[in-house]
Amino acid sequence: MLVLIDTTFARRSPQSGTGIYLEQLCAALAALGEVDIVRACNARRRPPAGGGIGSVRNLLADELWTQIELPRRARAAGADLIHHPLPAFAYSSSLPQAVTVHDLAFEALPDKFDPAYRGLTRRTHRAAARRARAVICVSHTTARDVQARWGVDSERILVAPHGLGQDLGTPPAAASVSRGGYFLYVGDDEPRKNLAGLLAAYRRYREGATEPLELVLAGSATAAETGVRIEHRPGAERLAVLYAGAAALVHCALHEGFGMTLVEAMAAGAPVLAAPAPGVLEVCGDAARYADPSDPDAFAAAMAEVAGDEPLRRELAERGRRRAERFSWADSARIHLAAYSLAVNDAH
Repeated sequence: MLVLIDTTFARRSPQSGTGIYLEQLCAALAALGEVDIVRACNARRRPPAGGGIGSVRNLLADELWTQIELPRRARAAGADLIHHPLPAFAYSSSLPQAVTVHDLAFEALPDKFDPAYRGLTRRTHRAAARRARAVICVSHTTARDVQARWGVDSERILVAPHGLGQDLGTPPAAASVSRGGYFLYVGDDEPRKNLAGLLAAYRRYREGATEPLELVLAGSATAAETGVRIEHRPGAERLAVLYAGAAALVHCALHEGFGMTLVEAMAAGAPVLAAPAPGVLEVCGDAARYADPSDPDAFAAAMAEVAGDEPLRRELAERGRRRAERFSWADSARIHLAAYSLAVNDAH
């Protein structure tokens, strides 16, 4: 079987969850040796424009790519299937198609998204999922959402959890890193990630702490507040060091389909303090300390508890390492292969 995968997003945003997913999945599929992969990338795709005429231009370019160029490349390669890593559908192609759905945050938290974006995304993503012959969901949480909100048949849905995130290399030696020096947030300031809620809780935590820990924002998020340190878009090696030295990863998101940074942190031995969104509960189980993200006092109290209780941090770290062992890109690739087979066999 030859599968054409649209890898444009990995070029646009290589450090994003979708970008990491694409790179790790393609490598894991290649390692299986049971399917041939052709990567198709729109190298001329411009960066996100943040609204206005630039976003309209990008939208039109994406449509031309999906409807014209992607099917053309699939035909030229002799592909048996097109895989869209985000919900999309090439209506001009007769080939079976598979889509990946990461989350339905724009459905669950409509007030956190621009109305125009939300409306367009809902129509296009739902239509793509309904037409695709296989729908790959990154968690059972997302699969339930896809069934309930979009009416996709369960027979066409396969759940393929992510692996351990990006390759962070060999963990730093214990002697070279002082564990427990700061709280760590990894990600952007997308509204559903609730960075504002985390910052409010951190301010409450600092008010009540004699020697408060720093809050390190690693990624594209930023904030000019007392005690907050910025690590702008750290590479994999630097991120490994940050995980190794953290008192806890703090994850205040209101909705997650999976939460790749959670698995990265657990695998690295960093305790996890998180909001109990369904996707987070599915991934972390009993390996995290949970706190209400809508209550700054409650989340601040949990931060103080984790910061001041070394045995608790050790227990969370050990549970996290065991939990992380459940996730692998090889397992994810095997489920993707099953999805591809389902889509191709269903077409015949």
